[in-house]
Amino acid sequence: MRRTIAVLAGLAVLGAAGFWWLTRPARVSAAALPAHQADAEAGRLVFTAGGCTSCHAAPGAEGDARLVLSGGLRLDSDFGTFLAPNISPHPEAGIGGWTEAQFVTAMRHGTAPDGRHYYPAFPYTSYARMTDADLLDLFAYLRTLPPSNVASQPHELAFPFTVSRGIGLWKMLYLDPAPVLADLADPQLERGRYLVEGPGHCGECHTPRNALGGLRRDAWLAGGPNPDGKGRIPNLTPAGLDWSAGDIAYYLESGFTPEFDSAGGAMVEVIRNTALLPAEDRAAIAAYLKAVPPVAPDG
Repeated sequence: MRRTIAVLAGLAVLGAAGFWWLTRPARVSAAALPAHQADAEAGRLVFTAGGCTSCHAAPGAEGDARLVLSGGLRLDSDFGTFLAPNISPHPEAGIGGWTEAQFVTAMRHGTAPDGRHYYPAFPYTSYARMTDADLLDLFAYLRTLPPSNVASQPHELAFPFTVSRGIGLWKMLYLDPAPVLADLADPQLERGRYLVEGPGHCGECHTPRNALGGLRRDAWLAGGPNPDGKGRIPNLTPAGLDWSAGDIAYYLESGFTPEFDSAGGAMVEVIRNTALLPAEDRAAIAAYLKAVPPVAPDG
């Protein structure tokens, strides 16, 4: 009996050690970063493409107040409610005390400076496809914004989702920096892919998820149920969106559809950002969406 107990205890220890090793957080060292002179003005464009204000400005903020990234937006999901954090340059309440390596680590690997795994409500599965130069430029721009001392609020989650260490296993399955659409030879399509799959993180809303919350690449951008329970997220593939590339680009600029309707819901925030992009970037996004393989509704 004692031998059996000892064997079981040993297996439990080995299992725990294996879990701890498999779920260890990935980090980027300062030495691994490229020699890049960060450009805050270039970072402003990355900031716009990423729609950072949509999640990290205080709910209801307008005008210049949208650049005070104090957080607070509530994001409902099947796993609980996530609250967007303060990412202003405040040294304690925000990310003002972070290094470049810590920022790139968070964006690319979803790892906090203290080693915790961030929940994938923070779309690092998309940001992992961004270039080092864009990430460093973005960090430089964030440092120019007003600091806020508003404390980030804790997520509202129930067990077992409160155990963030297990996200390390989730990352093994779903944190993949490889592009969804490969082998694009056209520079415009490559730019569109980068914007949609990377900073724009369009797939995070417009791609259905499986039971574990991972994006279904076999149904890329095919839409699905709205996580907050209100209606459906539209299918952006050619099977669900039959607009021309020009129609799509104009919608991203004006918010008006070919049927003379206007953007509503969460897309209002998206259009506020895409309208500020260069015209060639909107055209690149449109070209990419026309090139995405069609997926039937509810695919």
